Amino acid sequence: MRCCFFDMDGTLVDSRFDLCSAVNHTRRDLLLAELPVDEILRNVGLGARHLLVNSIPELSGDPDGLWKIFRSHYEEHMLDTVALYPGVGETLEELSRRGVLLGVNTAKPSFATHTILERLGVAGFFGDAVIAGGDCDEMKPSAKPLLACAARLGVDSVGEDDWMVGDNWTDVECGRNAGVKTAYCDFGFGTMRSSAAHVRLSKMKDLLAYV
Repeated sequence: MRCCFFDMDGTLVDSRFDLCSAVNHTRRDLLLAELPVDEILRNVGLGARHLLVNSIPELSGDPDGLWKIFRSHYEEHMLDTVALYPGVGETLEELSRRGVLLGVNTAKPSFATHTILERLGVAGFFGDAVIAGGDCDEMKPSAKPLLACAARLGVDSVGEDDWMVGDNWTDVECGRNAGVKTAYCDFGFGTMRSSAAHVRLSKMKDLLAYV
């Protein structure tokens, strides 16, 4: 069985404004000036704590304190504007129809990942095959979360018939480290750095030509 693993932020969902809103609410609570959206988005992709200590460097020595404040704001605002990117629902439906096994491999906190997938009506495509931030002792670009996701699909090993789809260099390197093909989403808000994906997608439906 072929498998296809998806990142969340910048890949399945456009969550940029809700993430940045929660960060800036946290900064305001700490009597700090707000940051531009683009500056905050540069810190997305390596988990919530990385996002916070780099977006609020003034208090980077207290990541637990930052996390507590941020979580309360993100719980309040994570559904304000979040939406599936165009074609995501149709792509998931077609891949499922073709018998491809689908999983989510994201650094996004678990509570937010499951809530958003449910609210946007796509949780059923993935079932239990969702590995979020905190579910694995390593994070992308390590292959471990992808392999943990594969295990939840009942798959013992992955290879060149399988795919990792994401909008950040961490997704591409995770896929490479796991030995699967990689698709980079140009429409997201991550960065490639020096990584090289097997294919680049200008829209999610383009994935159907490859998987």
